[in-house]
Amino acid sequence: MHVPTAHIPQSTEVQGYIHSIETCGTVDGPGIRFVIFTAGCPLRCLYCSNPDCRYMENGKKVTVDTLMQEIQQYTSYMNASGGGVTVSGGEPLYQPHFVAEIFKRCKALGIHTALDTSGYCDLQVAKPVIEQADLVLLDIKSFDSDTYTKVTSVSLEPTLAIAHHLNDIQKPAWIRFVLVPGLTDATHNIEGLADFVATLKNVEKVEVLPFHKMGEYKWEQLSYDYQLKETQPPTTEQVQAAYAIFRSRGITVV
Repeated sequence: MHVPTAHIPQSTEVQGYIHSIETCGTVDGPGIRFVIFTAGCPLRCLYCSNPDCRYMENGKKVTVDTLMQEIQQYTSYMNASGGGVTVSGGEPLYQPHFVAEIFKRCKALGIHTALDTSGYCDLQVAKPVIEQADLVLLDIKSFDSDTYTKVTSVSLEPTLAIAHHLNDIQKPAWIRFVLVPGLTDATHNIEGLADFVATLKNVEKVEVLPFHKMGEYKWEQLSYDYQLKETQPPTTEQVQAAYAIFRSRGITVV
């Protein structure tokens, strides 16, 4: 599949497009994280919290040099907490050269790097980015392929290929799964994902993320059709039932 990259100017400064930055994130990898949200994403997830990240050209163009200057202002927080830099999105693998350069520069400074990705990318394009990442947060939106396409509008296969590659090279990974009542919470769907994850020896844990509607207002502002208006967050019992399925396969789940 064709994955566009950010425009690379004639100078040696690598540039890319970002949506925003969170300087002290605590939910996108270990410790306190400097989180870069890239612009541009090929998925159209029904529950997306950042629909304003869809188009790369709507982001802010920045150089890696500029980002590194800002990142280094927070190294004391990262070092003290066992944190680092996470690149999320959007979809970071939409701009592979840009993200790989960020990670390369961070690693040169001893800063831990994490890639938060849907895995929807040609494996050969993704490999140089994965190589530079210390940890991959792989979002598997569904294991049932039809449900996956309903949720995202794209195919599950590239994500599974990247999951297998991460296992082959024993790259530390966390699997993320959003639990949406009436959409992704079918028992066979969760069991399928749990059975698949159980075959992977590099996965440190699974994060079950309860569906929320905090991004709904963005859909309204953008005049996008938000199809989950009537969907409610999962109950504590529904979340615990999902936990139990993963734990029954010997998987650490949070």
